[in-house]
Amino acid sequence: MSFVLVLSVSIVLSYGDYFFLGDPDKPNNDDVKYIQTAKILLNEGTLAYNTGTEPTSFIMPGFPLILAGFLAVFGQDGGGVVAFRLFQCLLQAGSLYLIFIIARYIFNSRIAFIACILSALYPPDYFSSGVILSETIFRIVVLLLVCALITAVQSKRWEWYVLIGVLTAVAAYFKPQASLFPAVLLILWWREKYTWKEMLRFTCMIGMVYIVLLSPWWIRNMITFGHFILFTESGGSPFLLGTQIFHLMPPDGFFDAYPQYNPETLFQGHDAAAAAKGIDILKYGFTHQPLLYLLWYTLGKFIGLYFEAYYWLPIFGLDLVSAHVIQALLIGLSIAGMVMSRRSDDRRRRLPVLLTIIYFTGIYVPFIAFSRYGYPTVVLLLMYSALAVDRIILKIRLRRQKKQVATH
Repeated sequence: MSFVLVLSVSIVLSYGDYFFLGDPDKPNNDDVKYIQTAKILLNEGTLAYNTGTEPTSFIMPGFPLILAGFLAVFGQDGGGVVAFRLFQCLLQAGSLYLIFIIARYIFNSRIAFIACILSALYPPDYFSSGVILSETIFRIVVLLLVCALITAVQSKRWEWYVLIGVLTAVAAYFKPQASLFPAVLLILWWREKYTWKEMLRFTCMIGMVYIVLLSPWWIRNMITFGHFILFTESGGSPFLLGTQIFHLMPPDGFFDAYPQYNPETLFQGHDAAAAAKGIDILKYGFTHQPLLYLLWYTLGKFIGLYFEAYYWLPIFGLDLVSAHVIQALLIGLSIAGMVMSRRSDDRRRRLPVLLTIIYFTGIYVPFIAFSRYGYPTVVLLLMYSALAVDRIILKIRLRRQKKQVATH
């Protein structure tokens, strides 16, 4: 942990504003827009995003609130941003402890140690600590959710189910797609032979905690906009963008079938109209090129989430191509590790992690899927990569022992 913290802090301090993805003076990317939002929140008391100083329901408030807190304490002229980056370094180092205890639970201490080494040497972790985006925070929330999930199912204590409700609500304030995550408990409860009464009681606990913690957001939206908004009003944009295959236009003939759409503005918008466009694209695509769209919404989404590294700026001489190659190798190892794990016992112990991977992969299938969204889940895949590395090391040792025996 100390090694990771020192290295991460050194990178953040030495590279500084190199990590900006956009222009702070002319906000043109998510990171600098979040900084602008945090400043408006501090100075005007309004949550705004791409709306000047007018209120918005385009984003969830979790990340801007935390960022605003750092700007309030350490200053809006740069000190707050530096302090926030250092905070992310602490989260990155602290996550190694959670990685170890989860990997030790599902495998053993040796594989857990390998998982920590892989994570400590994983380039996107250091990139994530430097950029002003929510992925580092969300990743540690996911790790905490997995820990709470495992402990709650095994102990049947109500306190842990309350914590799951709290963590799910916290996750929703950053990424609302996490809201249905407790549904994986149904499978775990079935495997652990919970009674219907226990299932109902714990479901109500999680639901009530979640509702109480999300209610301030719902009340704010009702007062500000005059109608109920569950999460945001930007859901149409990621759904629409998710229908675009390799940044190309829909199949030939689409604009003849839907003359109301314009190629120049087809993939613009973020409201219900954008969602309607996405549905029309899917209808036409699955009708005229069903195999292509089936592959895109299965294999294509998986590749988009995991095979490209969440590493958009070179650090310490590691170029983007090399980072993507390393990413592909690690994901390939994780797939191999999953196959290898089928031959071992204690599948029940691995189920919480496997269900978490499945959930946070499947939830992005209808939407745009790229490395930023897959990054928080990669930490769990690295545990299976560690299993594959451990098996490879054991095979190499066995071969050496056999050769030594043969020579004698």
